[in-house]
Amino acid sequence: MSLTLDTYRLLGRSGLRVSPLALGAATFGTEWGWGAEQDEARKLFDLYVERGGNFIDTASTYTNGSSERLLGEFTRDNRESLVLATKYTTQRRAGDPNSGGSHRKSLFASVESSLRQLGTDYIDLLYLHVWDFTTPVDEILRGMDDLVRQGKILYVAICNAPAWQASRMQAIADLRGWSPLVALQIEYNLINRAGERDLIPMAREMGMGVVPYSPLAGGLLTGKYSRDDLTAPAAAPGDSTRKSWNATLGMVTERNIAVADAVKEIAADLGHTPAQVGLAWALRQPDVTAPIIGARTPAQLEDNLGALDVDFTAAQLARLDEISAIELGFPHDLLASAPMRKATAGDLKIEARR
Repeated sequence: MSLTLDTYRLLGRSGLRVSPLALGAATFGTEWGWGAEQDEARKLFDLYVERGGNFIDTASTYTNGSSERLLGEFTRDNRESLVLATKYTTQRRAGDPNSGGSHRKSLFASVESSLRQLGTDYIDLLYLHVWDFTTPVDEILRGMDDLVRQGKILYVAICNAPAWQASRMQAIADLRGWSPLVALQIEYNLINRAGERDLIPMAREMGMGVVPYSPLAGGLLTGKYSRDDLTAPAAAPGDSTRKSWNATLGMVTERNIAVADAVKEIAADLGHTPAQVGLAWALRQPDVTAPIIGARTPAQLEDNLGALDVDFTAAQLARLDEISAIELGFPHDLLASAPMRKATAGDLKIEARR
């Protein structure tokens, strides 16, 4: 069944309606040595919005602030129609200990900077970007709630944090009547399904919509990799190509190439590209609200949007799930085992409904 960008989904336990694919704006600007110049970035933005897309993801420090500044220019005429998500915690000034982190001073200064760069008086969705292991959770939650009460942000969310901290924060927010976390942003794709251990089940129970980044695993699922890449050298100094970078990170393994090969074969059967198949798998996971797509050219974005038209057979989904499966580990494997189910329920048939 085909989807469209204007087949909107609710974000977590909120009434906010967002497109099923979010446009990542980390490619807006070239300050990091790659990405799209202003005119090209404008084409990406226009293409996404013209198709009905409304969910755009950025951060205060993406491309040294150019991502937000360009979005501020692009959204000047249709700001009310869009859901702009940005993030705080990454350091905005080298050497300044309070220009990064999760604490109140960093939070308020980063939000004010984002408001200026985006040219808006409110942010639809603010993520805590990176867990800093130092700031008390009540300080974070109270600061976020204060900004919601001031009308500077509408919804709050979290990414790159331990599941137990995110669930603890949600419980505290509920008990104290503070703004709840409505979204969880994590890396999630056919190569990396670690979120299925605790993060995704936590999000389901605690009312957070899952917004995956890197749904194509840094390009491993685009069809450009083969077994020849298993012996490719690590990146040399100054080599910033995606392939050499993935090799350096240890991403190019026998297991991961086997997953990529399965994606390519299923793509050929379906008449779609591997990238479309990889995105479509993430898009159709029941707990996922909107994978973030990050294109550098209109052609790449067009290809990514083709994921909305992918329709898997049950056998194809089963193959992808099987070849990419991970061990959930303790206590999940124990609790799912037949002996443990027998010990807790005997021969009873119990159906859980939500």
